[in-house]
Amino acid sequence: MFFGLNNILKKILPTGLFYRSLIIVVAPTIFLQIITTVVFFDSIWIKANKGLTKSLVGELKTLSDIYTGKDLSQISYLTEQFKFNFNYVINIKDEKLPTTVSERKYSPMDRSLRRELKSVFGSSNYWFDTIKYEEVVEIKVKSNDKIIQILFPRERIAPSSVRLFIFWITLPSLLLISIAIIFLKNQTKPIINLAKAAEKFGKGDFVSGIRPSGASEVRKAAYEFGKMAKRIDRHLKQRSEMLSGISHDLRTPLTRLKLQLAMLNQKDLSVKMSKDIDEMESMLNSYLQFAKSQVQEVSVATNINKLFNEIASEKNNKNFHLELPVQIVLVGRKNALKRCFNNIIENGLNYAKNVYVRISKSTNKLNVYINDDGPGIPLNQYKNVFKPFYRLDESRNLNLAGVGLGMSIAEDIVKSHGGNIELSESNYDGLQVKISLPL
Repeated sequence: MFFGLNNILKKILPTGLFYRSLIIVVAPTIFLQIITTVVFFDSIWIKANKGLTKSLVGELKTLSDIYTGKDLSQISYLTEQFKFNFNYVINIKDEKLPTTVSERKYSPMDRSLRRELKSVFGSSNYWFDTIKYEEVVEIKVKSNDKIIQILFPRERIAPSSVRLFIFWITLPSLLLISIAIIFLKNQTKPIINLAKAAEKFGKGDFVSGIRPSGASEVRKAAYEFGKMAKRIDRHLKQRSEMLSGISHDLRTPLTRLKLQLAMLNQKDLSVKMSKDIDEMESMLNSYLQFAKSQVQEVSVATNINKLFNEIASEKNNKNFHLELPVQIVLVGRKNALKRCFNNIIENGLNYAKNVYVRISKSTNKLNVYINDDGPGIPLNQYKNVFKPFYRLDESRNLNLAGVGLGMSIAEDIVKSHGGNIELSESNYDGLQVKISLPL
């Protein structure tokens, strides 16, 4: 039962730190105000209203009893005294009691007045109206064959203004909640900035100028994140420099080997060894391309439609088909994205006759579908094709240049943008590559 209630609360309550913190601060304040209001109405307002109403009804009973007497001069004198001392307006009317009910159902003042009048005059010998006049209450009481109309100030039975009470109990609450919102904003803002910096860094963007702020724990987290980002950035730069050095050092002996092979008399052996050297050089260039995909590039707003049109213009291949029904702008590393799409499209053009590219847009994602009509890839090999230097010669009839890094580079670029890449069978009996990128 507790587990089910916990799941329901998780669905109802907000997930953000700011709103959860706001609930922690606001909920006790609201509960306190509710308790204070209930206690006030129960202990002070209602009881005071009951006492005032009882006293008023006692005065009305006395007035009603006076009009049962025979001495008109005494009646006139006492009436004037009531008017002067209790601020009453008293009229004697020869009419029947009204039959319309003017009592407010949820008003404590009306309920208290009805209860006291009923207990003193009975259920059919009185009538009152608290709505007709804003500051005055009207009561009609039956005495013998006469109707006594009494008008008196509302404050006689209302100890205080409910509206004024609600105003003064609500205003401090709103003030406290406003102060809490301001402080919570200042406390959660550094956490939000840190989360954005982590998201940006996770997508491969360069993060600089992280300024620790907020609580000491948040400052420490931001400071340590900045140090970590710098260490990773330094590691990537060192690796790129190392690979550049390896490239320079390896190409020199490879060039010397080519020259020596060209001077060999054994041409058959020279041709075979030249092919091996060319393959080594191709592997070296591909590996350097893979390393370049890790190099930092500034994210910019990129029009995906224009990017694919550029790729189509460069390919200039009638077997490359584009379907771009919507205009989509994605913030990312343009050159890296172009390299990613190029690698997959190039694979499709090498292994199939036609390649079809289609893009679509969901609520917060860009979906790119790259289909071909080639031989496809076995289901059990889907994971392997993303491994560096893994080649599917038999399944894809690969006899073209390549060392098996194209899909690895593509996956690395997609993942660094916070996206996902999936393989499946296409509608053209070939391979479908689906790339999803967050907008």
